[in-house]
This record gives sequence, C-alpha cells and structure tokens, in this order.
Amino acid sequence: MASPALLMRVVASAYSVAEKAATIVRNVMAAGDLGIVEKTGANDLQTKADRLVQMSICASLARKFPKVTIIGEEELPSDEVTEELIEDGHCEEILKKTCPAQYTGIKEEELVIWVDPLDGTKEYTEGLLDHVTVLIGIAYRGKAIAGVINQPYYNYEAGAGAVLGRTIWGVLGMGAFGFQLTESPAGKHIVVTTRSHSSTLVNDCISALNPDSVIRVGGAGNKIIQLIEGKASAYVFASPGCKKWDTCAPEAILHAVGGKITDIHGNSFQYNKDVKHMNSAGVLAALRNYDYYASRIPSNVKQSLVP
Repeated sequence: MASPALLMRVVASAYSVAEKAATIVRNVMAAGDLGIVEKTGANDLQTKADRLVQMSICASLARKFPKVTIIGEEELPSDEVTEELIEDGHCEEILKKTCPAQYTGIKEEELVIWVDPLDGTKEYTEGLLDHVTVLIGIAYRGKAIAGVINQPYYNYEAGAGAVLGRTIWGVLGMGAFGFQLTESPAGKHIVVTTRSHSSTLVNDCISALNPDSVIRVGGAGNKIIQLIEGKASAYVFASPGCKKWDTCAPEAILHAVGGKITDIHGNSFQYNKDVKHMNSAGVLAALRNYDYYASRIPSNVKQSLVP
C-alpha cells in the first residue's frame, strides 16, 4: 500500500498535537497559576497555557514537517522546547482515509499552518471553559483546506466521570468529522457574535439583520462550532480584531460541510505566508443562507471596514 499523502499525514499529526495541547490547557488550569500577561490591553491576554501550547504545537509539527511554514499567534522567544512538550503521534483513523485527488501532490513547502494555541483566552481566564478552543488550520495556495479544532473542556458541565474534550477535523472535498452536523432552526435568524469586543458598529450590523436572537460568546472556533451544530445561523463580527489564525481552521471545517465565511464585504480570506495577519474587514459566516445575511449588511458598516 502506498504511503498516505502528505496532507493526510499533516492532518493526522495535527489531530494528536491538538489532543496534547488540550491536556496542557487543562493542566495549566488545574495547577492554578495561569501566568496572565496583558498584550495590548485587558481584552488581549496571554496565559501560560497559550505559551506552552504554542511551543508544543509548533515544535511538534516542525520536527515532523520541517519545510512547512508555521505561523502562531504568540510572539515567543525561540527557546529550546522541552521533550515533554513534543507530541509525535498521529491519528490512525485519519491516515486510513483517502486524500482528495486535488491535494495528493502537495509538497511540504507549499503548506502554511496557522496556529491559535488557545482561542478564547479571556474566557479561559474567567472560567467560561466551553468557549475555549485550540485551532490548527492548514492552507495551500492561500486557501484554508484542512483544519483541526480541539475543545479541551467539551462536556465539562456533564459532571464527574464525563470524558472531557473532543477534536473536530475536516478536509475540503472530504467533509468534517468529530461532531454531529446540525442545521439551525428553519426560519429563525440566530446571530452569534463577539462577547468581549463589542462596539456600536458591531451592534448596528447585528440590528440590521433583524435577528430573532443574538448569542454572545468568546472565540472564533467556538462561534463556527455554534454554526455547524445548529445553535446559530450566522456569525457576524463587524470589526477588525480577528486574525488569520482565528479563522483558518474554522474556515476549512465550515467550507468542508458546505458553509461559507468571508469578510463583511464578501471577500475570501487569504492564508499565504506573507499575508497580513489581521482580518481587518470583519467576519461574516453561515452554514446555510449566507447570501441572506450578506445582502443585509448596511453600507455604513461596509464603508467603515476597509479590507
């Protein structure tokens, strides 16, 4: 049997690396010292978990795939990473799947991996643990083609003995796995948006959509999960602030199940290694009926957000 295509090996490794990351996230929380640092302000935090997880993910993947470009959220000194942070396992289940034909010939140097070690850091520090995700997005020719999202605290309210955490993954042309794809209630417009980065513009944009209800949660990964599990029908964020490592993995998973994510103007995100990191024109996403929401974005909102 031929060895699995590079893309499937990268995704299979990213799956195990994300599971290791979840363990680190839970261990830091359990130890009680989060080591919180403010980066640009009280809403932009970094914890010991962000730092350790990023070192673990980047070093583990770089060791296996040395020619892949890996871009992580945190600016970290290039210290030697201790062996206990390295994960060299992979998910056998993923390796058994057939790589979509259009991705079989990819070379290492053509891939860019975008890493958000802990998406929803502010929520993590406040104990809103179900908002927290670990994001590993894989891009080829500027497009998000595969992604892994781990929720370290999935099920944490289910009581003692419940299995904590889960890993969702997907590849374009193959689908997405690890969750139950569910449509949001028919005829209802439920908008999920930011919890801690609200503004007049964000709220004006949401009002224009005339939603039946609005869910305010942390983390881009978490918001995309709300869409694919049918809890929300659109994700709208009319503000800069979201970065490429926030959207790459969620985009791949959303697109793998037929959804759509763009900026507020309807432009696709680009994920080549030289692209600017900020998604300065906001985010608009839906599993179904994307056009309904896109057509209702007010022109003053579009004028305020320059791509």
